[in-house]
Amino acid sequence: MGRIGMAISPVNPDVVYAIVEAEDGKSGFYRSSNRGASWDKQSSHSTSGNYYQEIYCDPTDLNKVYTMDTYSHVTLDGGKTFTRLSENKKHVDNHCMWINPNNTKHYIIGSDGGLYITFDNAKNWQFLPNLPVTQFYRIAVDNALPFYNVFGGTQDNFSLGGPSRTIKKSGIENADWFVTNEGDGFQSQIDPKEPNIVYAQAQYGWLVRYDKNSGEKLGIKPQPPAGEAYRWNWDAPLIISEHNNKRLYFAANKVFRSNDRGNSWEVISPDLSRQLDRNKLPVMDKVWGMDAVMKNASTTVYGNITALAESPKNAGHLVAGTDDGLIHYSFDDGKTWGKTEQFHGVPTRTFVNKLVCSQHTEKKVFAVLNNHKNGDFKPYLHQSLDGGKSWESITGNLPERGSVYAFAEDHIKPNLWFVGTEFGVYFSVDEGNNWIQLKTGLPTISVRDLAIQKRENDLVVGTFGRGIYILDDYSPLREIDSELVKKEAHIFNIKEGLIFFETAKYGYSDVGFQGAQFYSASNPLMGVTFSYYLKETPKTRKEERKAKEDALAKKNEAIPYPSFDEMRAEDEEEKPYLLFSIRDASGTEIRRITSAPSKGINRIVWDGKLSSNHRVSASNEPMTQADAAFLALPGKYSVEMYLSHRGKIKKLTDAKIFEIKTLNKNVIALNHKDKNAFVVEIETVRRRAQASNAYAKEMATLLNELKAAIRNTPGTALN
Repeated sequence: MGRIGMAISPVNPDVVYAIVEAEDGKSGFYRSSNRGASWDKQSSHSTSGNYYQEIYCDPTDLNKVYTMDTYSHVTLDGGKTFTRLSENKKHVDNHCMWINPNNTKHYIIGSDGGLYITFDNAKNWQFLPNLPVTQFYRIAVDNALPFYNVFGGTQDNFSLGGPSRTIKKSGIENADWFVTNEGDGFQSQIDPKEPNIVYAQAQYGWLVRYDKNSGEKLGIKPQPPAGEAYRWNWDAPLIISEHNNKRLYFAANKVFRSNDRGNSWEVISPDLSRQLDRNKLPVMDKVWGMDAVMKNASTTVYGNITALAESPKNAGHLVAGTDDGLIHYSFDDGKTWGKTEQFHGVPTRTFVNKLVCSQHTEKKVFAVLNNHKNGDFKPYLHQSLDGGKSWESITGNLPERGSVYAFAEDHIKPNLWFVGTEFGVYFSVDEGNNWIQLKTGLPTISVRDLAIQKRENDLVVGTFGRGIYILDDYSPLREIDSELVKKEAHIFNIKEGLIFFETAKYGYSDVGFQGAQFYSASNPLMGVTFSYYLKETPKTRKEERKAKEDALAKKNEAIPYPSFDEMRAEDEEEKPYLLFSIRDASGTEIRRITSAPSKGINRIVWDGKLSSNHRVSASNEPMTQADAAFLALPGKYSVEMYLSHRGKIKKLTDAKIFEIKTLNKNVIALNHKDKNAFVVEIETVRRRAQASNAYAKEMATLLNELKAAIRNTPGTALN
């Protein structure tokens, strides 16, 4: 037998249903009326057990049972006959279900497309679009301006593309994404010189060239000659040559090259797999016959190329990895190939998940190997310094449990590396000797792919279940070294800031009145991001006292009671805060921003606006600060960091220079200097008007009080 799905009827717990995978025609739907003591086969209804095999009993009807499958079915007679549920305007591939016990026409089904609700017994379906749970196999980025796009291949939800940010207050909406190919989505590549040309694929090498501008899609999958069949992986590797944007490399069990964007292909390698007969390999310590349950149903083709890379330093230096644990290398664009089949500490035939050629060092190659399909969840990360001939581990201190899927090398600093693992993202600044996890804002999730957008220094993370995350401007990581952590404080190099007027697509702010089901991802905060390091968080008097008391308590020593003056000093002490002073090119201070101090690396964003000179607000803790007024002019600025602790201000850093630019999308061109001069005049008038208004209110209040005093004081004149 294979998998068995089972459910107990809520109507009568003696009745149990089961859907069974089995050999010799015994698969089918079974029913027991005596809690499983004996079973009756109702019908031969079955599903693809390796995908589904879940069944659900109706809460009120003993004979009504649902089965999950590509197309869900329901029986009204205890399993003797089944009918298909309507999937109109709904994604298929159904896995789980909830039925409303008070209204059985109302139920929810979870499928490969997400969650769907029906209130009329599957006649109509409502999709829930606000769950960011997409499973991305692979991701890529383009070089579009002003904002780059992110592309990815998803589990049964197509290959897609979407913007990394927008100019809308509502952020990045579902409607901003577009489909580049159907099916299960996998590796996409974007022409670096023509971002409208996108290469996208579905399972088993279904490759298309998609023109984003026209919407035209052309199938360009290499076809075998008569009498031959190519063995494509579910996730076939695809790359665009960094030396020629019209040259593609693609791989099945052989490597293909195209010099005309996929219009024609040539084979440039022999079969690079071990060419093993999978039917002769043991599974669960046994070689199975052809009639074994699900022996060849929905089973991935074995013996093919799963990773492919070309050196950015040397055209024609290619490396290819296979699902059966081989890495091949060629230095002459595929004319001849060498092979490595064993890696120190790695089990034989371990899946080669990713290959990356160094951007900095000739013949340096990184390899990610993954053996989780064999129940081995160790991280395997290697490098070669001779083009692929020999390999050494760079796994370092990565956790013992946590398969590695992806690798990325910084394009500026050679020893800054990133890896994506089963449980998140790690980085190293010392060539893999030590790995540190990047956690803030990223859930503990399987990270299947990484991409770096070089222009923006962004790390794009593709997760298998929580969509795509972007670490905006990771460049501060390049400055981390042993000397940095000795400093009291440090402001990292500052990326050029971008300011513009956000559009209100839905009126007012954000998403307007669209409701809770409307999904949008937040844009990066507009303005300039200051990344800074603080060695220690200053403690208040109260915190210092409690720390001393805790130390004494651990020693079972008496805890002294504070004096009245000490308690008053604690109560009156102002909390410490950081102050960032921003100045223009002339040295004039134009904005102050405050923040609570926190040990380690932190970020704060200046929105690019100058301080108002007519109003302050206490909404920004820990200190009251001036409201923002209007956008600063494009140009150079500087920032300094100060610490306020126990009433004393201390300068922590020297001035750090940065620049602001504007995204000018106005139809009518603006003269920024004239506009800002006019805004300054308005601010001045506004300040005077508010001062006059406040004075008038004060005088009116005083006058009313004087009138009341005269009216109510004995002895004053009555007329």
